[in-house]
Amino acid sequence: MSQQYYATAPASTSAKAQRSDWWRDAVIYQVYPRSFADSNGDGMGDLEGIRTRLPYLRDLGVDAVWLSPFYASPQADAGYDVADYRAVDPMFGNLLDADALIRDARGLGLRIIVDLVPNHSSDQHEWFKRAVAEGPGSPLRDRYHFRPGKGANGELPPNDWESIFGGPAWTRVADGEWYLHLFAPEQPDFNWDHPAVGDEFRSILRFWLDMGVDGFRIDVAHGLVKAEGLPDLGSHDQVKLLGNDVMPFFDQDGVHEIYRQWRLILDEYSGERIFVAEAWTPTIERTANYVRSDELHQAFNFQYLSTAWDAEELREVIDRTLEAMRPVGAPATWVLSNHDVTRHATRFANPPGLGTQIRTAGDRDLGLRRARAATLLMLALPGSAYIYQGEELGLPDVVDLADEVRQDPAYFRGAGQDGFRDGCRVPIPWTREGSSYGFGAGGSWLPQPSEWADLSVQAQTGDPDSTLELYRSALAVRRAQPDLGAGDAVEWLRAPEGVLAFRRGEFVCVANTGNEAVTTPAYGRLLLASGEVAEADGEAKVPADTTVWWTTA
Repeated sequence: MSQQYYATAPASTSAKAQRSDWWRDAVIYQVYPRSFADSNGDGMGDLEGIRTRLPYLRDLGVDAVWLSPFYASPQADAGYDVADYRAVDPMFGNLLDADALIRDARGLGLRIIVDLVPNHSSDQHEWFKRAVAEGPGSPLRDRYHFRPGKGANGELPPNDWESIFGGPAWTRVADGEWYLHLFAPEQPDFNWDHPAVGDEFRSILRFWLDMGVDGFRIDVAHGLVKAEGLPDLGSHDQVKLLGNDVMPFFDQDGVHEIYRQWRLILDEYSGERIFVAEAWTPTIERTANYVRSDELHQAFNFQYLSTAWDAEELREVIDRTLEAMRPVGAPATWVLSNHDVTRHATRFANPPGLGTQIRTAGDRDLGLRRARAATLLMLALPGSAYIYQGEELGLPDVVDLADEVRQDPAYFRGAGQDGFRDGCRVPIPWTREGSSYGFGAGGSWLPQPSEWADLSVQAQTGDPDSTLELYRSALAVRRAQPDLGAGDAVEWLRAPEGVLAFRRGEFVCVANTGNEAVTTPAYGRLLLASGEVAEADGEAKVPADTTVWWTTA
């Protein structure tokens, strides 16, 4: 596999770091802290490990780093069950480590975005522990959703809602009342109708903003407000969450007032801090409601992530995304992988229609070719892009983890989500050798495949055919080309079946999603290609599963 590119030195991140609208075309790198770098040899990644690898991220060419939760937590759901929002879990370090990481990142021209989990807390949060201990009538119970049960003796849940992790969304405590948890029982949902909850989170925002973070990724941003009276689902089905129905526990209009209040706080701080919504909504148009000018800045485009490697389907979701974001003045965001879904190198190695959690390796060579091509397509689109750690190495999911080493809590619940998220969370390899390929001195919390030695940062650095060098080149070209990045439209060009071709000023992108090579015009000077491209007499032969960038300048 050979890539061709116009040589350009990696641009400094400092110029964009000073821009007030940096987030409109930012490339943001997601770090899953437990799987990125381990500084103390305990097999678990930590903040100091991340800090030591910040120069790698600067040299990769990203603009900001999003950190998945590192707060104090019993780790019932890998940190998304927060016991203390103002403390760092000892497995990751302490507040001094967080402060040092933020300062070092700023010195390197990188911004830090932290995860915020406002839909639910841990059952070990002080509020919840006191609410349970004090019994029915405790004022603290009003900060969660405690209800009496149905049935003659209250033995049935208050309604028919189901947990995303499977089973009832209600758990009964010893005194007979039930509490709501849309995820694990260890994650009780906050009651956002109670003023104390809003007061607390506004204080939490200020705590981290004062420490210097540049923004927040809001977990389950669509879930904070529940329908009045917590009505039964009735004829609704859980799978309609991603269909056309708005569920009574998701995407309620009341969430928008919360975010308008938060935006007022954020705008008090200099440096253009941002909010990013994890909002699973029925349509892209509903997602656009979260990024109106007085609310959040970005929202993840899960419809794009879920789209197959197919020109027609991709064009449809690209058009719909740009059309939905244009009226609210928000940038589109594009993402292919994250810590909850199968890596796109594995998704694209399998037939479409299997969803975002896949249990088979598929054709790995095919998956990697498509993943590389999909990345160049994503980075050519107007707006902001997200990269999940390790995708720049072409890492596949580890689909053959033994049952005894799995740690995804959903895996042990036997219903709901598939519970195979461990496959995309395996610690990334840094070196060719060592017990954990440079992740740390003490092994890794999930086992890494032996073939990952050849996918390590060390093995790929300097190899012009490697996926890592493709990413580095793509991000450098993206910075150097004035027509890439921010914007709200593309000009579609005529192209063969199975091919996407569009122009953005003097930049042209062609992506062949088909099974055969196609001939297209050679639109100008070749900037970058994800595979071997042959040019002659003003034409280019573009192989299957290949994306090409040109400039007409």
